Amino acid sequence: MRDVAIIGIGCTKFGEMWHKSFRDLFIEAGILALEDAGISGAQVEALYGGNMSSGIFVEQEHVGAIIADYSGLVSNNIPSTRVEAACASGGLALRSGVIAVASQYHDVVISAGIEKMTDVGAEKAIDALASAADREWEAAVGATFPSLYAMMARAHMHEFGTTRQQLAQVAVKNHSHGALNPRAQFRNRITIDMVTSSPLVADPLRLYDCSPITDGAAAVVLVPAERAREFTDTPIYVKAATQASDTISLHDRRSLTTIDATVVAAHRAFKTAGLQPRDIDVAEVHDCFTIAEIMAIEDLGFFNKGAGGPATLDGETAIGGKIPINTSGGLKACGHPVGATGIKQAVEIVEQLRGEANKRQVDGAEIGLTHNVGGTGGTVVVHILSR
Repeated sequence: MRDVAIIGIGCTKFGEMWHKSFRDLFIEAGILALEDAGISGAQVEALYGGNMSSGIFVEQEHVGAIIADYSGLVSNNIPSTRVEAACASGGLALRSGVIAVASQYHDVVISAGIEKMTDVGAEKAIDALASAADREWEAAVGATFPSLYAMMARAHMHEFGTTRQQLAQVAVKNHSHGALNPRAQFRNRITIDMVTSSPLVADPLRLYDCSPITDGAAAVVLVPAERAREFTDTPIYVKAATQASDTISLHDRRSLTTIDATVVAAHRAFKTAGLQPRDIDVAEVHDCFTIAEIMAIEDLGFFNKGAGGPATLDGETAIGGKIPINTSGGLKACGHPVGATGIKQAVEIVEQLRGEANKRQVDGAEIGLTHNVGGTGGTVVVHILSR
């Protein structure tokens, strides 16, 4: 196995992109990544595209071929593979690309993610997202993703005393970060009162506790680390790319307040990289709901169990705090085009480690982490990146 580096990144703006099609979005992200890497499409040997539900959202399957075709990559007949793991599809596409390069099977690989979610109504989008849960035992009896995470939130509040204000501060902090990100879907700052008075979705979660429905795409270019400086003076190295699974249904979980797949994937990542949680300078974690970020920063080892809420309220996860979390605005403010989120997280960390994050830059950032969750934790992918 050989080490892997990221030499190019590209990301569209996130939001309700009515004027752009599914194809427009992945072409834009891919071109940006190739231009950033300083290479042509002819040099690409393989592509892995993360996508959750294009068959529902845009009535298009066979996405790997569509991406290769409309990106102009079929002249060399490269293998182009769709990767699906619900909301962790992007993270798994990145891991798949890393494995392809690390195993010496390919030298230049694109890992990308794409979702066009707003072309269908809210009811259809909600049903598509519910398919990432257990359709037979959860979705079929009316459980939505907000309601499943609401159960986790209530359990966390009961076990650890997590408060409504602590949950709200996750959204407040991420909107503050998103206001500094020109790609973000929401660039408005909000207050705790605005979160706690927003419409109730699934008690205790309110509208401002929930990530939005979003269109967007992102891409990165991977090469062997030994060749990275042939292409760029600022390569970012992949120190770990790990994945873990858990039961897809909440009722089979050991605990509602810990996502074991996060704990295991993080342990494997830190062991592979030879690092500890305290070594991470900045992290993008999966905040599909405010409780998800609090659980993530605990399960990743940044804070003890039950301490995530108080740490957030105290500003320890904001830019300038102990461990800046979701400097992009996270899923909550930057947006959550489900198949693209894991790649967008990597794009943000690469910009942070290059020192190119502008107003949201974390001073001296050298090591970053991404954490991408499929469903309520049935799949978790963790990457550690370094300068």
